Amino acid sequence: MAWDEWEQVKAQVAERHTARLQLNGLPGEGGRADPSGGGGGGGAGTLRHKGGPWTKAAGTADGLQTSTITAKVDLRKAHDCISSGLAGLSSLGSLKSVLTSWDERLGRLREECSSLEPKLRQVAVDFAEVDAEVAERTKAVVVPGTRRGE
Repeated sequence: MAWDEWEQVKAQVAERHTARLQLNGLPGEGGRADPSGGGGGGGAGTLRHKGGPWTKAAGTADGLQTSTITAKVDLRKAHDCISSGLAGLSSLGSLKSVLTSWDERLGRLREECSSLEPKLRQVAVDFAEVDAEVAERTKAVVVPGTRRGE
């Protein structure tokens, strides 16, 4: 292998191992992406997060838990009233099958909502903490040609 070829192979290997990618896809200082987040960049937008949607979703999941319990009680009461009037008819068996099916579905829905509600609330808390940390870190970023507060 000639010396020039050897130097070319070494340069290619070095390039593969040192190149990094930033989330915005722009190169950092020296033409390479800066994994520390301190150089380069240039996104114009502002990423903001509010816990409101997550908290609202958690409240909806909580409300659905209550609604499904109420629906199951109402369904059982309605079935009890009907079953006494349909005694001896073959349709009573079908109604019992439907009651059992809906009872199981509503139970699974309540369990799912019960599982989701605390997770959604935790997402709101976690994002708020991450947002505060990111906000603190961004104060150290200097963008050429701008002054803070403008």
